[in-house]
Amino acid sequence: MTTASVRIIPGLISILATLMIWFVVPVPEGVTSNAWHLLALFVGTVVAIIGKAMPIGALAILAITLVALTGVTNDSPSGAIKDALSGFSNSLIWLIGIAIIISRGLAKTGLGNRIGYYFISLFGKKTIGIGYALAISELVIAPVTPSNTARGGGIIHPIMKSIASSFGSSPEEGTSRKIGHYLALVNYHINPITSAMFITATAPNPLIVKLIADATGSDISITWGTWALAALLPGLVCIALVPLVVYAIYPPEIKSTPDARTYAQSKLVEMGPMSYGEKIMVAVFAMLLVLWAGVPAAIFGPDLAVNTTAVAFLGLSVLLVTGVLSWDDVLKEKSAWDTVVWFSALVMMATYLNKLGLVTWFSHVVESNIEHLGFDWAISVVILVAIYFYVHYFFASTTAHITAMFAAFYAAGLALGAPPLYLGLLLAGASSLMMSLTHYATGTSPIIFGSGYVSMENWWVMGFIMSIVNLAVWGVVGGLWWKVLGYW
Repeated sequence: MTTASVRIIPGLISILATLMIWFVVPVPEGVTSNAWHLLALFVGTVVAIIGKAMPIGALAILAITLVALTGVTNDSPSGAIKDALSGFSNSLIWLIGIAIIISRGLAKTGLGNRIGYYFISLFGKKTIGIGYALAISELVIAPVTPSNTARGGGIIHPIMKSIASSFGSSPEEGTSRKIGHYLALVNYHINPITSAMFITATAPNPLIVKLIADATGSDISITWGTWALAALLPGLVCIALVPLVVYAIYPPEIKSTPDARTYAQSKLVEMGPMSYGEKIMVAVFAMLLVLWAGVPAAIFGPDLAVNTTAVAFLGLSVLLVTGVLSWDDVLKEKSAWDTVVWFSALVMMATYLNKLGLVTWFSHVVESNIEHLGFDWAISVVILVAIYFYVHYFFASTTAHITAMFAAFYAAGLALGAPPLYLGLLLAGASSLMMSLTHYATGTSPIIFGSGYVSMENWWVMGFIMSIVNLAVWGVVGGLWWKVLGYW
């Protein structure tokens, strides 16, 4: 049952969950009433997000309002509203919002399509080569597209569909298995991996950075460069494996595709030489990557260090001054402003759950249950990460999942003796890689699944297989790589 953009049943369930925790469930020993009441509001918000009771931005406004009116964080009304709005002052939130606006230039200038067709023109002689071309295209644009949905579903997927159609592979004609089925699975399963490789590759990643910093008293503050370097080797190994693993499980009927290169080259000819806007976009992307990676500071000293969010604002400023993006483009980028609003609300609630001691209490519950099994920290972390990862079968939002569970599971892992940075990087990777599981796991999945190339059974089978492959690579290859880097 719905009315306009409100779904009544999920809304009632979320209200019931809030009221049950607030009024019925007794406050556990060691937890303050304010912390428990904030948990009630938080759980109600997460349930509403999972049930899609309202658009997530609207739910965020309700959450901010309730925190301010109930005074669960502060007895003073002026202090309560200040706390409720505190998320908007978090620079990482603005990093993602501005980066989403910058990525609008990929579509506006056509640079995203050019990159995709360029790699297909190079590697498209075989079907598996097209798979790798799609993968490399995703990887190239991932650092500057914080919306994994826009990247995998809005840029790469249309290219994939046009290639499949050029070979007469379409769900409507029952010819998906010719090539479209294979390419759709590769298109999708690269998306979680690239999302795990950069702080700026998917919106919830900066939240993870903040939760890790909060849990360690800012002893561990993961920079853009640290994250990218840590994810480089396991990410590349996973990307190398995806087209091969999908090929082994669901081989396409068409193995050789010499016409794909010709098709891609014809599309590039149709696009003509690089436009002024595309050249500016390339220059801005290069500047962003150099500054985010801290190259000037590494070469010339810390005096040239630049804040990551300030770099994003610099990139947007260049695009505005050069006319590649207009102020109307900025205003029309609804997903960016939506992200800033809902992200601010969730960060605010997660921050005060931690400040009020609720996260510490819950982490002790998780820790004690795993500790009773009697394993050392390494096996305990495997169990911890596996639970965190596969619970995503019950989530349709990575943001909701991360907000609800990351802080407590990270704190539990620390208490079990896991090295802080190792554990943080492993859980951070898992937070994106869990998108592989289902056809509703993240915003990209319903777009690609909805195109009809892959049945639900094939999707779930491939998702489970890739989950094992990706977790194994991130845990083993990643763990050894981080040891070499001196991260633990």
